[in-house]
Amino acid sequence: MEGKIEMAARRQVTNKLRVQYCRASKADKSKTRDRVVATTGIGRSTARRMLTGPRLPNPVEQVDGRTLMSRGFSDDARALLEHVWALMGMPCGKYLVVMLDVWLPLLAAAGDLDKSFATEQALAELAAMSAAMVDRYLKPSRDRICIKRISTTKPSPLLSNSITIRTCDDETPEAPGVIEADTVAHCGPTLIGEYARTLTMTDVVIGWTENCSIRNNASKRIVEGIEELEKRFPFPMVTFDSECGSEFISHEVAGWLQARDIEQLAAIPEQRPADVESKTTT
Repeated sequence: MEGKIEMAARRQVTNKLRVQYCRASKADKSKTRDRVVATTGIGRSTARRMLTGPRLPNPVEQVDGRTLMSRGFSDDARALLEHVWALMGMPCGKYLVVMLDVWLPLLAAAGDLDKSFATEQALAELAAMSAAMVDRYLKPSRDRICIKRISTTKPSPLLSNSITIRTCDDETPEAPGVIEADTVAHCGPTLIGEYARTLTMTDVVIGWTENCSIRNNASKRIVEGIEELEKRFPFPMVTFDSECGSEFISHEVAGWLQARDIEQLAAIPEQRPADVESKTTT
């Protein structure tokens, strides 16, 4: 709007006329509003609200408390926090603050705290940090290393119509021989380069679990791993249950199972076998 002035000037005008406006008669209040509208360029309703409402601070005098807030913790304490966080396996703040009493003596005994920043004051500041403060200080580090879940499983359209999909309505098996399988890639935060993989198979009835290392998820390696692990189970395999990844849903794996009269099941897409998941994450 033409003639409109800055917010600081508007507040100065309304703050100066506030007392006069509140004591004026109805006619004088109308004249005061007209003066404010003509001077500041704001609307009459806005002028009335600024004149009758609480006094607004002058933006020139207003201080942003966030810019003046003390950092609270020293650079040594923040460096110590990041160092201990990395040694603990990069946990969340809630876990870290609870486990500090257990970890710090062990790290000190192992010599992992023989750093210039691991001073008595820094240790005291670290112990005083809240979980929210820990997460706030560690956010740049987490963003920098970009921790995220990585999946090496690709959905397979092969044999999708010929393999039974397991659902929650299926009866719970009572006899051993029902095997759930999954693969785990030991690749760290990146899929680049060579890395080992583990094939895990679990009998869901008796909880018997076997593992073996495979070079990759090629069907040939999967079949070799299944054949090796099958010999270690105390009961013959009756059902082979896996996720819907292409490493299991393939003609080679299906042919090997069919040749031995073993039923093949697959989990619903985006769901992992629960028993194997619990074994591979513990």
